[in-house]
Amino acid sequence: MPFIGNKPTAIPLSADDLEDNIISTAKIQDNAVTPAKYIEPIPFRNIIINGDMSIAQRATSTSSITGDGYHTVDRFNNEMNTAGTWTQSQSTDVPTGQGFATSLKYDCTTANGSLSAGSFGFLSQRFEGQNLQYLKYGTSSAESLTLSFWVKSNKTGTYIVEMVSFATTKSQSQSYTISSADTWEKKTLTFTGDTATAIANNNARSFNLNFWLVAGTTYTSGTLNTSYNTTTNANRSVGQVNLADSTSNEWYVTGVQLEAGTTASDFEFLPYDVNLQRCQRYFEQMDADYPGFSAGTKGASTGYTVIFKTTKRATPTMSDVTLRNSQAGTTATVSASGSGWTFESGARYATSGTTGSTGDGMHVYASNGIQADAEL
Repeated sequence: MPFIGNKPTAIPLSADDLEDNIISTAKIQDNAVTPAKYIEPIPFRNIIINGDMSIAQRATSTSSITGDGYHTVDRFNNEMNTAGTWTQSQSTDVPTGQGFATSLKYDCTTANGSLSAGSFGFLSQRFEGQNLQYLKYGTSSAESLTLSFWVKSNKTGTYIVEMVSFATTKSQSQSYTISSADTWEKKTLTFTGDTATAIANNNARSFNLNFWLVAGTTYTSGTLNTSYNTTTNANRSVGQVNLADSTSNEWYVTGVQLEAGTTASDFEFLPYDVNLQRCQRYFEQMDADYPGFSAGTKGASTGYTVIFKTTKRATPTMSDVTLRNSQAGTTATVSASGSGWTFESGARYATSGTTGSTGDGMHVYASNGIQADAEL
């Protein structure tokens, strides 16, 4: 917009201004202008939490994994049955020039080249239904979902990603191919919306996103289910390679983004503290010497109160805690069971039913740290 005097004045362009050496047809071809370039990205559009694998409160590496559980990177759960033995870790091996610092790595340490029919292994993230209402499932306007991610493995071939609806016992699977061994590749998959069944509006588990790594014939003997249908095991992971067939096998993933629509946008990087707080809704690791506050008076016995950094999704499971008085040096144990913890104020804090002498009623500390688990 040119300036005339002190005021900006719009001067319309004429056909003569659009000479070929100024704005050519080639410069404005269809594939040069995409929605991502002219539409402001929606904040918090990524349904995945911790998709850059930057938060790992529990550990940065866990070995001898053969079954289910959260082990390292927050919000990503391992689900496994007779599928070999694995080490899972937060890795610094990442795609070059994409802005990522960490990835999640699976390393097969005991192979299973002859899977039983019921063998399975996949990495999953679970979602609350109340966070998915804008998808408009159960209506004719149900949104599609587009998944994008970076993946790397020495084992090339077909892999399966699955969306599972727990509220409706429906699922949908899509396949992707790792084409080049030991090379980071970006994948994009689109899942259609479910126009038939709404998502429950609550804090319970509503959906899973599953990255399959191992699948026995129970899950591969049918036809891959590529639209929402009642879950049939035989159709869930058809074509999936067996990542457990050699101790040389590794699989890495990072930059996981799941968003409404049929187009993948650039990965949404969040500040570390924001990402951490989102993870702490489901799991919070409080270090040793995390301070709590004694409610007792001088010379009295009292319980222990811990205030969570983030309100939990639901009443959490708490670990056993050894309390230490900062001044008197006395200790008391709060058990995770029985009368151990009482939760109040929407899982904002917990108090212990176990008492111990606090001396002068000063601060007490958890000598061995505290874990509060409210995972889906």
